[in-house]
Amino acid sequence: MKMKKITFRNVALAAMLCATLISYSQEQPRKFGKYPVTVMDNGAVRCASYQNELILRDNNANRADDEKFEKWIAQKIDEVKQDRLANPKSGNAVKMIPVVVHVIHNGDAVGSNENISLARIQTQIAVLNEDYGMVENTNGGNNTGLGVDTGIQFCLAKVNPDGGTTDGVDRQPFTTAMYTTRLDVESIKLATQWDPKQYLNIWTFNWGGTSDLEGLLGYAQFPSDSTLPGLDANGGEDYTDGVAISWVNFGSSDKINGTFDGTYNLGRTATHEIGHFLGLRHIWGDYQGCDGQQDYVADTPAQFKESRGCPTGADTCPQQSGLDMYQNYMDYTNDICMSVFTANQRTRMETVLAKSPRRKELVTTSRACGTLGTVDFKMLQGINVYPNPAQTVINIATETEMPDSYTIFNSLGQVVASAQNIVETNTIAVNVSDFANGIYFVKVDKGSESKTIKFIKN
Repeated sequence: MKMKKITFRNVALAAMLCATLISYSQEQPRKFGKYPVTVMDNGAVRCASYQNELILRDNNANRADDEKFEKWIAQKIDEVKQDRLANPKSGNAVKMIPVVVHVIHNGDAVGSNENISLARIQTQIAVLNEDYGMVENTNGGNNTGLGVDTGIQFCLAKVNPDGGTTDGVDRQPFTTAMYTTRLDVESIKLATQWDPKQYLNIWTFNWGGTSDLEGLLGYAQFPSDSTLPGLDANGGEDYTDGVAISWVNFGSSDKINGTFDGTYNLGRTATHEIGHFLGLRHIWGDYQGCDGQQDYVADTPAQFKESRGCPTGADTCPQQSGLDMYQNYMDYTNDICMSVFTANQRTRMETVLAKSPRRKELVTTSRACGTLGTVDFKMLQGINVYPNPAQTVINIATETEMPDSYTIFNSLGQVVASAQNIVETNTIAVNVSDFANGIYFVKVDKGSESKTIKFIKN
């Protein structure tokens, strides 16, 4: 076989082609799934919650688009305002949200790398309570007098789904060293989530590489409106509901030593993403321009696009009143610049907590923060599903009273089995031999209370 002669010209052409390909790949927009994301000057992707919402809509035709959701929430905001007028003292009540932090790691010792310590997690809860409570702090606050106390606070859960005690941290070891796609993350969320009606689920991950998750700080699942059909038509969204965050952006370097992102290091990623979880949008509305509704909040000034760094005095929509509110937690500024939730943002979050599925239960029926449980809650604490994993039969058992009914969903949220008006006194045997292998969920109901238990069919 005749060898092709290697010449300086050949080497030069190859080098030029390689450089062209590298340049081309660098120019391609970075994406979360199929949707482009905004890349900051330092290569970070501040948030992918909007892109995640678009993916959820692609996967579920029943999920409300912006117009439908905003029409729904506008009506509910009016109802909340009327409730305030009728019960003026009710607005002073603190809405306590129980949190479980699922620490996803690959076997590192506690406190090492992505297996972050309890102390670090506690700094994040402290930041949330400062930010949502508008507490003067040493966490880089930059309040200009525009911010309000939202009336929302957070606690690490004290009661686990089985009714036992917990420190609010769920450490989950997996073999993956770095997660590279949204589907990877959603699969882990699906397998580890606690009941989203009783807990705000937060996951911390080691993710990145040249992938969907490259440079990403975090993303949240936006709330649903109460007009959506039941879970069987809801695409399994109940079981991925919550917030996912890169571990280097979780907690505050002002409060504890450790490995942190140098720019986004004060815990404001969680503050921002939980804002999305509670119904807030980016203050520029996720499109470039100075007209239109933008974030559907009247007291955030019009802004052409996301802010970067700490742009003091910026006014990207001079034809509208007000400087850019770069201090707002729902902008893209550096952590040290963020310090503001507005009064209308508070009302929007309050409305979601009062009216939106799963969100409203967090502050009305959940006892995970350690307050006294209801009778129904105590009845369902002892519910157990075994064997797990299962091959032919699962047993639903309790040491107290049996549930009134059960429903079994597959990982897509489709109903695969159910029973009503249960009369058994100790154990319910369910044949699962015809189920395809995978993750399933048993939802049991007793009175007004529900509990969901995962099991694996193999």
